[in-house]
Amino acid sequence: MHTILLAALLMFVQQPAPMPPGPPVLIASGNASVMAVPDQATVRLGIVRQAAVAQTAQEQANTAAQEILNAVQKAGVSANQIQTARLVLTPVYAPRAPESRDAPRIVAYNATNTISIRLDNLSIVGAVIDAGLKAGANQLEGVVFGLRNDLPSRQQALRQAVEEARSKAQVMAEAARVRLGEVLEVSEGGVSILDHEPVLAGRVMAAAVAPPVSPGEIEVRASVTIRYRIAGK
Repeated sequence: MHTILLAALLMFVQQPAPMPPGPPVLIASGNASVMAVPDQATVRLGIVRQAAVAQTAQEQANTAAQEILNAVQKAGVSANQIQTARLVLTPVYAPRAPESRDAPRIVAYNATNTISIRLDNLSIVGAVIDAGLKAGANQLEGVVFGLRNDLPSRQQALRQAVEEARSKAQVMAEAARVRLGEVLEVSEGGVSILDHEPVLAGRVMAAAVAPPVSPGEIEVRASVTIRYRIAGK
C-alpha cells in the first residue's frame, strides 16, 4: 500500500508544471537583393599536354605553365596574383572491346596544369586571357567576377530586408486590426553573394583568340525574420 502511494506521489512530482501561454505574436519575413558592380576578377587558364611517358607529359605541361606565367606578368599582373590551382597527371588507356578480358593498357599520359590569376584591374581581363592563350594555354576554365570588399553591399541588403519585413508586418497588423508592439526577436536568414557560372567556363580554345568579357553586376541577397508582440486593437 505504501509502495503504491509513493509511486503515485513520485509521478505527481515529476510531471512538469504547465507553461503559461506566451504573448500573441506576429511574424514577418523580408528579402532583399542588391546589385553591385564587380571590382575583381579571377581568370583560370588550363594546360593539357599528352605524351607516351608520364614524366615527359608533366615536363611539357610545366614548361607551358612557366611560359604562361611569364606572359601574364608581362601583361601587367604581379607574381603574387598568380597561383597554381591544380596539377593532375592521369593515364590514357587503349580502347577495349566490351567483351575483352585483357587488362587495361596504358598508351599515354595526360598532364593538366591549371593557373588561377586574380585581377584588380578589370580592363586587362581580355589581354591576360589573350596572353595566356598565345603562351600555350589550351583551356579557359572561366572568369569569375567578385568584390574586394562586399561588406557595404551585404549591409545594404540587410537593411532593405529589415525594411521589407517591417512593412509586411504593418500591413498584416492593419488587416488583422491589431497593433504592433515591441520587437521580440530579429533573426538573419542569410546574406550571400549569388554564385553565377564562370564566364566562358569549359571552353577549349583551339586558337589564341580571347573573346570580349563584360563584368556586368553581382547580386547580393539577404533575408531576415522579425517577431513582434501584438499589442491589441
